[in-house]
Amino acid sequence: MTQDFPRNLRLLCSYYKSVAEICRRLNINRPQFNRYLRGKSLPSANTMRRICDFFGVEEHEILLPYNQFQRLIQVRPEATPSKVSELPETDHMKQMGKAGNTELDKYQGYYFEYHISMACPSKLLRMLVCIERQGDKVYYKRTERFKESQHERVCHGVYLGMAHFLTDRIFMVDYESLTGHEISQTILFPTFKNRVSRLSGLKLGVSGSGERMPCAARVVYEYLGQSVNIMKALRLCGLYDMDTPEIEDSIKKAVKNNIDPHEMHFRARH
Repeated sequence: MTQDFPRNLRLLCSYYKSVAEICRRLNINRPQFNRYLRGKSLPSANTMRRICDFFGVEEHEILLPYNQFQRLIQVRPEATPSKVSELPETDHMKQMGKAGNTELDKYQGYYFEYHISMACPSKLLRMLVCIERQGDKVYYKRTERFKESQHERVCHGVYLGMAHFLTDRIFMVDYESLTGHEISQTILFPTFKNRVSRLSGLKLGVSGSGERMPCAARVVYEYLGQSVNIMKALRLCGLYDMDTPEIEDSIKKAVKNNIDPHEMHFRARH
């Protein structure tokens, strides 16, 4: 087996802080990648394409004699790893990460989230949300706990996401971390009071039923405080009948998905 490929690969890797970073971003097993670096094995055709796309070189180029490949990298700076190490969306995400996150500080803490269930449209769903700052970014976790009937086991869903404050709205995007089958977005009105009590807006996602129907629903966030008894709060989460006395009428009214005759779009209610 030619030793040019592993030498060329080691040259490309030298533009990065560590091989671990490369493996993480390529989603390649570290021991397997080490075998490529040592010349013990060659990647499959699919893996070879991923490696070449990542480093910004052609497949035939990475198999060239080492001296020829080294000269190629030196005279073609636009193809060097230092130029392609950032994904196209990186700059956009960095810009969004900077935008208005200091405005979210007063919204940190725990909330109950209410909306009409997308999987069980006749029911009201209550979830637990935690919003917290980590470094210069604001993250949140939504935890879903419910069972559709008394005889079924309890189901859980954990959604992880980031929050951004842009101009005068709170934008939240998350994914379902246990299955990876769903991305949802929530847009909330901020509060103009010093004390946070309730936030309202719209959420967009797909139903958890087999049809996976895209749905929009009005949503209310009820502020619980900076800290809560998580186990007690989770026990209060689940599906409720619309006429339940356990949830305030004002919340039930706020999450109804009715459309007035004059409205041409499905709109949030402040």
